[in-house]
Amino acid sequence: MAFAPARQLLALAEEGRIAVQVHTVFGAITAYTKGSIELVSGISRGNIMASILSIRFVALSAPAFLVVAAAAALTVVLPLSAAIAADPAAVARGKYLVTITGCNDCHTPGYFFGKPDMARFLGGSEVGFEMPGLGVFYGPNLTPDKVTGLGNWTDAQIVAAIQEGKRPDGRMLAPSMPWHAFAALTKQDVNAIVAFLRSLPPVVNKVPGPFGPTDTPTSFVMKIVPPPAK
Repeated sequence: MAFAPARQLLALAEEGRIAVQVHTVFGAITAYTKGSIELVSGISRGNIMASILSIRFVALSAPAFLVVAAAAALTVVLPLSAAIAADPAAVARGKYLVTITGCNDCHTPGYFFGKPDMARFLGGSEVGFEMPGLGVFYGPNLTPDKVTGLGNWTDAQIVAAIQEGKRPDGRMLAPSMPWHAFAALTKQDVNAIVAFLRSLPPVVNKVPGPFGPTDTPTSFVMKIVPPPAK
């Protein structure tokens, strides 16, 4: 029999018909069965689903054909997909790189007020940068939220933004985004950054803008003010 899809196994676990062990970037979750899928150690189901590394079969009380499918599928570690399967070491490397490159500064709410909201880490800034002649641009939401973040971007699209300054819609990112420097990242390192961003809890936060040079910004703005004329 063909291997049972990972999502089918999770659906059976939700129904309480089988038990599996799920390995996520948050650690291993055992007895992933009916009820426990909704909230495990304060981690929401959505966050768990977005950060699964592998699934292992533990036990079941299902029909015989499901026993065969589950046992076959889970003899080895079973990643859900290439997009969300990640090596914990890569995620850790990505976290390190994101930290030392200062992504938190421009992309976490509250940072420019001296009180970064770490519960919404990399969820997008309320302070924009004014680029003379171009407009005002706000550090966007880098979390996996599908509506306001990067949840619908492919890995390749995220890499293009980091290393080429290009959005999926073709627009170039504001000059304040240091993609020229990030272009020097190795393939391994930029992929590690993508893996880490994928592991973040999704934050629902649509940042303002972008605003053109004649538009009126709706939130805080950081600008360079020239000295008074002599």
